[in-house]
Amino acid sequence: MDQFLRVVAVLLEVSVLGVMIFCLVWGLKLLLEDLGLNKKYNKVIVMALAVVWFICVIFFTLHLSAFYPHYVGA
Repeated sequence: MDQFLRVVAVLLEVSVLGVMIFCLVWGLKLLLEDLGLNKKYNKVIVMALAVVWFICVIFFTLHLSAFYPHYVGA
């Protein structure tokens, strides 16, 4: 049972961190658009920021699954 709780906790934390990183990346995209980056580069920017987001989520998943403490029940 403690392994199941550990997996659920890691998934919850990765999902929260993924949403936070997504909001940060989307804000960066909007900032680049406000700075006057041409619309023809929009697909390239979205793809590059998606790769950054994906790398961050993979890093957090690997980091949390390796170093998340084990559940110590009563």
